[in-house]
Amino acid sequence: MSKVEKLFERLMAGRTDVNFLFDDLSTVLTKLGYTARTTKGSHVIFQRGDSFLNLQPSSGGKAKAYQVRQVRAELKRLNLNP
Repeated sequence: MSKVEKLFERLMAGRTDVNFLFDDLSTVLTKLGYTARTTKGSHVIFQRGDSFLNLQPSSGGKAKAYQVRQVRAELKRLNLNP
């Protein structure tokens, strides 16, 4: 099992939303075909077709918990797997 597959499983399990690193979330989204685009400030927009995810890292390099939940919901809606 690759690192991305392990990160994807951890993301979809939903047990570590508070401690999910922003870089790990970015890695998973990039592997699933999303392209990252930086905007003003710290926001990063990930796009894949008509799917947009506007993410922002919190202190300590972690992803915000509510954004991790949004990503999980969007990946389930699109039925994406690595």
